[in-house]
Amino acid sequence: MPISTKIRGFIENASWIRRMFEKAIELKVQHGADSVLDFTLGNPTLEPPQAFVDRLRDLAANPPPGLHRYMPNAGFPAVREAVAEALGRQTGVALRGEHVLMTVGAAGALNVALKALLDPGDEVIVLAPYFVEYLFYIDNHGGTARVVETDHAFLPDVEAIGRAIGPQTKAIILNSPNNPTGVVYPRALLERLAAGLGAAAGRVGHPIYVLSDEPYRKIRYVDEVTSALSVFQDCVMCTSHSKDLSLPGERIGLAAVHPEAHDGHELLGAMTFAIRTLGFVNAPAILQLAVAGLQDLAIDVEPYRRRRDLLYRGLVDAGYECVLPGGAFYLFPRSPIPDDVEFVRRLLRELVLVVPGSGFGRGGHFRLSYCVDLEVIERALPALRRAREGL
Repeated sequence: MPISTKIRGFIENASWIRRMFEKAIELKVQHGADSVLDFTLGNPTLEPPQAFVDRLRDLAANPPPGLHRYMPNAGFPAVREAVAEALGRQTGVALRGEHVLMTVGAAGALNVALKALLDPGDEVIVLAPYFVEYLFYIDNHGGTARVVETDHAFLPDVEAIGRAIGPQTKAIILNSPNNPTGVVYPRALLERLAAGLGAAAGRVGHPIYVLSDEPYRKIRYVDEVTSALSVFQDCVMCTSHSKDLSLPGERIGLAAVHPEAHDGHELLGAMTFAIRTLGFVNAPAILQLAVAGLQDLAIDVEPYRRRRDLLYRGLVDAGYECVLPGGAFYLFPRSPIPDDVEFVRRLLRELVLVVPGSGFGRGGHFRLSYCVDLEVIERALPALRRAREGL
C-alpha cells in the first residue's frame, strides 16, 4: 500500500466530528435535509460583520500596489503592528509588531509553534476533553501528547498537571473558551496554573511553554475571558477570525509571543521559518489587510446566547446533566448511559446527529454544536427527550 502505516491508523481512528458530519450528509440524502437535525460541526451560521464585507470590497476594487505579491513570511509589517496594538489594549501586554505572526488560521499558528518548539520525543500536555486535532498536530512535529484529565466541571487540575510534567515536557495547550465544553477558565485558576508551571520549570530545568488556543475568546457569555497572554510569560497565543468574524473558510489567524518569553526572539524566528517550510509561505494577503483594522470587532453573540439558553434548558428539563457554557458554541452533556457511542447511535435513530465524547478524550459525554438555526434546536429537543426516556 502506498500510504504510511501511521496515516492509515490515523484515518481509521479519524475525527468523530468529521465522521458524524459525513453521516449527516448521508442521512440528508436518505430522509431530506429538513428531517435531519445536525449538531456535529462548529461551522458558524452567522454572516461576517458588514465592516468586513465593506473592507474586502474596497480592497478588491482599489487594491494597493503589490497586494498580491509575496511579503515577509510573518506577514505584512503594517498589519502585524496593527494587530499588536489591538492585542496590547485587549490583554494589557505591551506587544509590538515583531511579536506577532500572521498565520493560516489558528491551526496554522499551533503547528508553526509546535514545529519551532519540539524535538522528537518531547511531550505536550493536553487537557481532556480536548479538540482532537491537537493530537495530530503534536505528532506532526515528532512530539508525544500527554493527556491530563480536567475536573468534574472541565476545569484544569493544577496538581494533576504538575504531576504530569517531566524532563521531556516542552509545552501545554490551553483552550478557553473550550471546545468541546464551552467552559471558560477563570483568571484566578490560570494564575494558580502559572505558579505551578513556574515551579515545574524550575524542577525540570527548562521553560514550559503555554500554547493558548483562543479562537472563541470573543464568543463569550460571561463578563470576562482572560487571554493566557496576560497571565503566562512563556506563552504563544494562537487565534483566528474563524469564529469571532465568522470566517472559517478564509483561514486567517495569528500567533503572538509574549515579549518576555524565554528566548522569545529566537522562537519568533523559528516560527517564521516554520511558516515557510511547512508550506504555508504566508497568510492570505488580502485577508491580512481586510482584518487588520477589525481587531476590536466581533459578531453579535446574542443569537448564540439564545441558542445556548434554549438548548441548555431543554436538556436539563429532559434530565440530562450539563455544565452551562461560558463561551464558544458547544454543550457537552453527560450521556445517560456510560457507552456514549451507543447513545449517539440511539440519537441517530431520531435523526439527531451529535459527536460522542470519546472523540474528545472524555467518554460518557457527547457534544452538540449549537451554531444552528433556532428551529433545529426546537425540533431536536423532543427527540433528545425521547432518546433519554427510552432507555
